[in-house]
Amino acid sequence: MRLRGRKGILESIEAQPELVVLDAGPYKGRWREFFGNDNPIYVELGMGKGKFISDMSVRNPQINFIGVDMYDELIRRASEKARNAWEAAHGTAQPPNLALLRANIEGIEQMFAPGEVQRIHLNFSDPWPKAKHARRRLTHPRFVAKYMEILNDLGEIHFKTDSQSLFEFSLNSFADMELMMRNISLHLHKEKLRDDLVLTEYEGKFVERGNNIHRVEVVIGEKAIAAHRAAKRAAQMKDQAAETSTDVSEPSTAPTVTSEG
Repeated sequence: MRLRGRKGILESIEAQPELVVLDAGPYKGRWREFFGNDNPIYVELGMGKGKFISDMSVRNPQINFIGVDMYDELIRRASEKARNAWEAAHGTAQPPNLALLRANIEGIEQMFAPGEVQRIHLNFSDPWPKAKHARRRLTHPRFVAKYMEILNDLGEIHFKTDSQSLFEFSLNSFADMELMMRNISLHLHKEKLRDDLVLTEYEGKFVERGNNIHRVEVVIGEKAIAAHRAAKRAAQMKDQAAETSTDVSEPSTAPTVTSEG
């Protein structure tokens, strides 16, 4: 990827240590010190220009967010977007629950300690369509194994893409690793644009073009799996109770038999 930006990009991001992290090494296992609290940490890998991670941080001040990308220009653009979003929503240009990390995702296990992250977002990752490049896909088992190492007991992966081939590959990848999946959608915005979900820069444009958006949530942590199973059981019991109630309330259609004397 080649990005053209204005001069002084590196100087711009270096001047924002309260928002931009250029070396994750010192914070591995200590991200709570960067944020000054023990709130859950959600990470977006490949954040692009930062709309998603900025909007997520605005909507969820009780969660800490880290957007990861390897390009200085994208970090700079994301910092501007984040500050503008917080200024508009909360009257401050300093996002208290957001960090923008310049790093290569290949080394994610060097950025976070085991169990330090609660959720990973993968939004419209490069599909790497050629078979020989399959190992570069962010849902390849070699990456997923790294995610599983840094996710905690409530850990989840939320994956979204407009590439059908990448989505099929990803579902097979998760299934081969015997991971639990929920909320699988082959056409996320079929009825209408899901404004209850935060969109990325290009997601709205994709929908306008008629592109299907695919989405799945992968449940990783033991507590997350237990909660998911409990929710499924509760939903099943609710459905069964509703069916029983319907059966009892419906009048009988059986014919009345009378005795002839």
